[in-house]
Amino acid sequence: MSSDNGRGSGVHGTATGGGPLTAVGRREAAPGGEDELDIFRRLRDEDGHQVGEVTAAGAAWLSSAATHPRSTLALWEGRPAAPGVLPCGTVFDVVNVPSMFGRRMLDHLWTEGPGSGPVAVHRGRMLLFAAPGTAQRLPSLLEWEEWHGSDVAVPPLLCHGSGDAVTVPALVRPGPDNTGAARWLVAPDTRRPWLPGPDVLLWACVRAARNEPTDAPRISIFPRADQDANVYDVSRRR
Repeated sequence: MSSDNGRGSGVHGTATGGGPLTAVGRREAAPGGEDELDIFRRLRDEDGHQVGEVTAAGAAWLSSAATHPRSTLALWEGRPAAPGVLPCGTVFDVVNVPSMFGRRMLDHLWTEGPGSGPVAVHRGRMLLFAAPGTAQRLPSLLEWEEWHGSDVAVPPLLCHGSGDAVTVPALVRPGPDNTGAARWLVAPDTRRPWLPGPDVLLWACVRAARNEPTDAPRISIFPRADQDANVYDVSRRR
């Protein structure tokens, strides 16, 4: 991918087949006459962005966390199907929770709360991208919370902040034969996505741990039978 220093989408990628990228990020026509292909045009639904897909602006935001954003974009340009490793603490923190507990947290965030920032899943864990500083404050807030009943407990949370790095899913959705690969549930789609802070995630953790029913009708952001279906409702997302 290539950066445009804030003057447009600036991020394009490759796809299998076809010729090399040109200087402006478009694929040259293949010898057989294949049309030019912009990987983000292939990923996006032109009539409505699919939340499980990274946009060009979202990729630019992710790369801004790297020490060398341009080099990171160039690497993703050549290998859009490969996961990346990014440092935490400056652009975002990450709260890493067991998958089932994370599902309950997201149910509350989306039905009763403000929504969520980017969210990824990998190896039975859910990674919730949060505002910088969350990794330091959230564990303390959880310790101070008054739990009414000894049967209420939050499972072990891994909070990644300054000095930590996390593996982020590939920009493109993994194929159906790669079910164990990391993938985005809510992919970054803007250059400045809203990120929940420690107070919001504390609220979600408490309700998920108590297994409280949601007051609003359930809005599921989790795919059911069709893993590729666009089942996300982001009407309340900030």
